[in-house]
Amino acid sequence: MATFSFTIPASDVNSIKNTTGQPSFEAVADRGLSRQSKHRVLTARFGDGYEQRVRDGINTKEDMFSISFNNRDAEDINLIAGFLDDKAGTNFDFVITDTFSSGILSTSTLKVVCDGYNINYSQADNHGLSCQLRRVYEP
Repeated sequence: MATFSFTIPASDVNSIKNTTGQPSFEAVADRGLSRQSKHRVLTARFGDGYEQRVRDGINTKEDMFSISFNNRDAEDINLIAGFLDDKAGTNFDFVITDTFSSGILSTSTLKVVCDGYNINYSQADNHGLSCQLRRVYEP
């Protein structure tokens, strides 16, 4: 089964919670997430149905991940939201672990940004958070 996650370093956990000595926190997305991929292509169309296509730039693949964290402790959701607030405008690592049909485990790390998120206050102590992560090609 594939897992999609990002790790909030201990230093960020401590600054968000205003504590010391807290371990790092791995935020694993719920099942049912979606990934939308698209390539940027420039197209020139001529008469009679003829057209020319060329990739637009070096990294032409655009990926969007719609992920959610449902029915989690309010503290965990607030920690994830605080991390996304801290990372506004900057990238962070998003880890994808997947298994191929041959049983080989593959792990990919992508740089992503989160432009916004939604919090669902379903109960007093359980909340949910959903967001879209956009892949970026930065160091």
